[in-house]
Amino acid sequence: MAHETASVERSLVRKVAIRLALPAILIMLLSSLDRVNVSFAALKMMGDLAMSPSQYGFASGILFAGFLAGQYPSILALQRVGFRWWLAISVLLWGIATGLLGMIENQIQFCVLRAVIGFAEGGLAPGLVFYLSQFASERERARTFTYPMVAIPLSIIVGGPISGLLLDMHGPFGLASWRWMFIAEALPTVLGACIVLFYFRDRPDQVGWLNEPERRWLAQNAVAGQQKHTGNDWSALRFPVVWLSAALWFCLLSGSYGIMFWLPAAMKQLGGLGPIEIGVLNSLPWLGNVLAMFGNAYHTDRTGERFWHVAMPAVLAGAALLAVIAPLAAVPRLVLLIMAGSALGAAQGAFWALPRQVLSKRRLAVAIVTINIAGSSGGLMMPILVGLIRQWSGNFNSAFVLLSILLMLGAALVGGIALTDRRPRRADA
Repeated sequence: MAHETASVERSLVRKVAIRLALPAILIMLLSSLDRVNVSFAALKMMGDLAMSPSQYGFASGILFAGFLAGQYPSILALQRVGFRWWLAISVLLWGIATGLLGMIENQIQFCVLRAVIGFAEGGLAPGLVFYLSQFASERERARTFTYPMVAIPLSIIVGGPISGLLLDMHGPFGLASWRWMFIAEALPTVLGACIVLFYFRDRPDQVGWLNEPERRWLAQNAVAGQQKHTGNDWSALRFPVVWLSAALWFCLLSGSYGIMFWLPAAMKQLGGLGPIEIGVLNSLPWLGNVLAMFGNAYHTDRTGERFWHVAMPAVLAGAALLAVIAPLAAVPRLVLLIMAGSALGAAQGAFWALPRQVLSKRRLAVAIVTINIAGSSGGLMMPILVGLIRQWSGNFNSAFVLLSILLMLGAALVGGIALTDRRPRRADA
């Protein structure tokens, strides 16, 4: 019997990875690409629109104001209209807004469209986590929840060279290359909105590729139940682990977004690099991020240890960023940035397995969105702060110190979560 159950679980994990996780990664990749391609457009757009570093930082970060505003409404819409309609509408909205960025004439238009993109993408990551949790067991939680996250660094690995190539081209019809980049990268997103409507189903009981033993196994073991929405359990907000996890996620994503929107500009300061070279070099820290994210998620699921798998990478990432400010040559600094990116990925890959007290049944949606809102706040604040620091100091050293402190604080928060996790827990109703 145990052998049969293990066989069913292995078959299900393989099917979910191929049929759901890979499409989810592709959707998140399009989302992240449409979110971070502005860091490459900035190489030429800032001059064309006469934007200062602080103005660019504000316009980049304003996306996360829309992102924050869209979190709860997006999840509520998912629960009301179903996953596939919710996803198709969200993808179409941010795809159109991204294409319109290629037609802007001033900073106000830029900020408005960035906020619209953020609002449309606001519930995407928690929505995909909530959806995939219907197909994941407790044991597979970290790896399953890592799938949507891995698309963010993957979009930079893939999108960096593509964006650099588009910036090096002459746009059709006399378009500036950065305008053509926005339009060209929006087209696959608009097409994707049509595809997801026909590909996905709302619940496991509507999926045709599951057999009966797999359906029964899911009914007994899925992190989130398959029942229809009957209301969200806001008692999740009474759990200290939710707020500690939210603070930790803020620190981790602050490290990522603080680097993400400014790394091409930082590499340009090395001198002698064109858009294509910057795009390729910019992808290296995020390649390490992807590999470490998956590797650490796999290892924490296999061993069952959660806390050190987050704390140690956070410390390593903070130390690497602090070392970047040393008077080193370009190559050692690039190596340190690769180390920082890899360690950040490792910490993020194991993160969602931590707040296990609340990631169950009706508390799931409230907990995930609350934690994700805190993380998105880092995306709102960090690009703006880094822009102000760069304009004030003329370099990125002070920004790297700030990000290092936040990551060290994140490692300390893991200890608080560990202490909370060992307290006696009341059973779910």
